[in-house]
Amino acid sequence: MKLKTVFVTILFIFISIKSVSANFFNNITDLIENNYESLRYGISVADVNNDGAYEFIVAGFGSENLALAYKNNKITNIVDDTKFTDRSSFTIGVAACDIDSDGYEEIYFLNTDTYSGEKKYSDRLIDLKNNKFFDIFEQKKNQLDLNFTAGRSVVCVDRKGNGKYGIYVANYGGPTRFYEKFKGKIKDKAAELGLDKITGGRAVVAGHILSNNIDIFAANERGVNFLYKNVDGTFYDVASGYNVLDPYENGRGTALSDILYRGQLDIVSGNWDGEHRIFVKKEDSFEDIANSDFKRPSKIRTVITADFDNDGYDEIFLNNIGEPNKLFKIKENGKLEEIDITSNSEANGLGTGAAVADIDKDGILELLIAHGETGNQILTLYKAKVKKEKNYLRIKALNKNGAPARGATVTLRSNLRKHSKTIDSGSGYLCQMEPVAHYGIRNGEKDFEIQIKWTNGSINNYKITETGKTYIFKQNKMAISPS
Repeated sequence: MKLKTVFVTILFIFISIKSVSANFFNNITDLIENNYESLRYGISVADVNNDGAYEFIVAGFGSENLALAYKNNKITNIVDDTKFTDRSSFTIGVAACDIDSDGYEEIYFLNTDTYSGEKKYSDRLIDLKNNKFFDIFEQKKNQLDLNFTAGRSVVCVDRKGNGKYGIYVANYGGPTRFYEKFKGKIKDKAAELGLDKITGGRAVVAGHILSNNIDIFAANERGVNFLYKNVDGTFYDVASGYNVLDPYENGRGTALSDILYRGQLDIVSGNWDGEHRIFVKKEDSFEDIANSDFKRPSKIRTVITADFDNDGYDEIFLNNIGEPNKLFKIKENGKLEEIDITSNSEANGLGTGAAVADIDKDGILELLIAHGETGNQILTLYKAKVKKEKNYLRIKALNKNGAPARGATVTLRSNLRKHSKTIDSGSGYLCQMEPVAHYGIRNGEKDFEIQIKWTNGSINNYKITETGKTYIFKQNKMAISPS
């Protein structure tokens, strides 16, 4: 009888632990107003209306593009301008950055009306002047270099480190594009910069991967991956030498993450129905350190790394289409622990894109997931169940123009870790996260200092006196140049 009681007690404890784990996320989808079933893809996070708050920008594929803001305890669309919503186009990828150095982020909507090769409708580059949206690509002077190739992801690259962003467009079955504003016009400079390769372009990320400049990693399908080292503003593909070609896999979701908590960005790369990778830089090469559970093939779309539960350890979210999503916690030394999210895994979800942001400014990240491709579904929204004692620290890095310093690296130093994060330039797959470095605080953590490595490689250090708040740091001329 005593043995039976012990067994029942252990079983109850096991079930309780599993139940808590399975309910890692709260489903808060009911906060989204007018959330009808439709086909949707990429999601970006940016300040659409220049009011100081971030919105989720959601790409509509034959439905309207959305700008979802947190208003009156609801998530509501705040834009009905026809240039922005663009119901007639099939938008798949989206990213925002400041291409004209005015402090406001323009929004690139990548339209794809065919699977590969030539398409009918060009992309849009949306700007805001006098509270009115307009498409920069519709201006006569910008008509020569329009993108009429089917594409997927978009990433913003401050290649010269001067706050003037270019936009890398990962095309499928046609040359990659790299748009910059040059002599008052939008010009494709991909050929000039060594970026105009033709492949099955899928996901792309940019940041301090190899150098003090902004480098680019592109995960491709039916072809090898690219790893472009930025040398004085020109790019050289060094993927072979760094062992990240992955020639037998088909890339999808990709993100930059400090896997070893050592102050170095590594590459998390999901492969469609193939082994997923965690490429960690070791000396002059990358090594895949993913364990067998993480490698397990899936129909992967978005990959996101973030600290959802504010415990000071990042999670990796794997968004799949037509099968359950997965979540892994990154512990010390790159050890991965799978978190059971069965109750919110969306086993029948047609996941396409996803993004994170603290949309309601409570210090806890929200996860928005888009669905589509093979069927109409609603958007879904999740937030981790965070213990009351858990704290956080959020860093907004702004460049000299006052725009988000996308591509900059923020490193938190404390008595317990040295943890780098990127101000996201574009990642996941088709998507772009909020331009904020979000850190949960570990138990017993103290003596905080923030280091920001700007897009030109210069460095600023800042002492942190309080947690539980958002700090805004702007790039200045007192930054220390790296040795």
